[in-house]
Amino acid sequence: MTKPLLLIAPLILATTAHAPVHAAEAPASGTVSEARLRADVDRLVAFGTRHTLSSQTDPKRGIGAARAWAEAEFRKTGKACGNCLEIALPAKVVSGNRIPEPVNLVDVLAIQRGTERPNEVVIVQGHIDSRRSNEMDFTGDAPGANDDGSGTALVLEAARVLSKRTFPTTIVYAVLSGEEQGLYGGRLLAEYAKAQGWTVKAVLNNDIVGNSRGSDGYVDDRHVRVFSEGPRADLDDKTRKAQRAYGGENDSPSRNLSRYVAALAGQRADGFAVRQIWRADRAGRGGDHLPFEEMGYPAIRFTVAVENFHRQHQDVREDNGTPYGDLPEAMDFPYLRRVTELNVAALAALARAPMPPVAKADFAVKTYTDLSWQPVDGATHYAVWRRRTDAGTWDADPVIVAAPATTTRFDGLRGDDWVFGVSARAADGSESPISSALPGGQFTPLAP
Repeated sequence: MTKPLLLIAPLILATTAHAPVHAAEAPASGTVSEARLRADVDRLVAFGTRHTLSSQTDPKRGIGAARAWAEAEFRKTGKACGNCLEIALPAKVVSGNRIPEPVNLVDVLAIQRGTERPNEVVIVQGHIDSRRSNEMDFTGDAPGANDDGSGTALVLEAARVLSKRTFPTTIVYAVLSGEEQGLYGGRLLAEYAKAQGWTVKAVLNNDIVGNSRGSDGYVDDRHVRVFSEGPRADLDDKTRKAQRAYGGENDSPSRNLSRYVAALAGQRADGFAVRQIWRADRAGRGGDHLPFEEMGYPAIRFTVAVENFHRQHQDVREDNGTPYGDLPEAMDFPYLRRVTELNVAALAALARAPMPPVAKADFAVKTYTDLSWQPVDGATHYAVWRRRTDAGTWDADPVIVAAPATTTRFDGLRGDDWVFGVSARAADGSESPISSALPGGQFTPLAP
């Protein structure tokens, strides 16, 4: 093994830590239409209710009509790009605690196949179903403007913007059902991804992404929260034991995906930023990214910086002068546009980049650290990163190793004091998230 040569200068300033190369090539902010986002949310509210147990046959009201509209929007977008989108409708009959009678659950997908490695997939998703104060009431109005009309509108708009381009890997735009009844749509799509044999690089789940004022009046329109799990949900006993011995509790693939998106947001000129929340989700609650994490796929949740609890899971009404109900009038559409822009930029960066390598650090009882990783399709170089064990972000001075080499050594860097990771870089400079070289850091499921 030879000591590595620093082939290029550090990618960005230390204040912004790791960010994908050529992020400036992501679609400009003007390509996302605030007017289209608003129109989509208004259309979703017009279905009256989108409860999972509502009518699947009424042409104007209920979950069936809403799903048909979303499918039609995808088909319209696909026609505009020369039939670049394949429509898939995964379905499953489900029942459970909040579904007392079996119901046909359907997700609506638009698949934009990659030109080089179509089996590598990044997913952007939001759930189309809505609910009232009583989660079992499927007859009354449940407008669901922000929860999650905002996420559904974001997905539809991302497809309109990105379908105008081509990418080496695949983007899946997903409108999910059944979230409010128990994350059924997310589980259905995770199972579908596994059955398709997809290599899932990242899942961007958008749920409640369209307001900036909390129920206490506090306003934050400059941040979006991104939730990511710490110890990965698919940990087996072997990996759990290895993490106790070597570390890795703060380096799940989802956590490093969150760091990647936060650094990408740091390149925006308007100061709109990610506030990373190092929890799987909000306290005691859940979203459609969780079934993916349980199957070992990297997944994060985007949600507003401050929630308005009066405007979610509430019947439309006014109590003592306080308005309740999830209506468009309580949303901030310029804010939703910014969150959509960030998702579009992240999707473009991830769809251009290779997979993150599977990496390993050998450092126990040594004055040096050896790094090795598996080769990655589409990579011409690898960036080797480090950070202190108590640091939240990666240092901005990676060592660059040209492929096909897959090893390097850090003399004098004692691994007890550092965390190491590796990202893969394509010929155009597009770069993957960083894969930790500690146990459980790989962007693939632990179980085959």
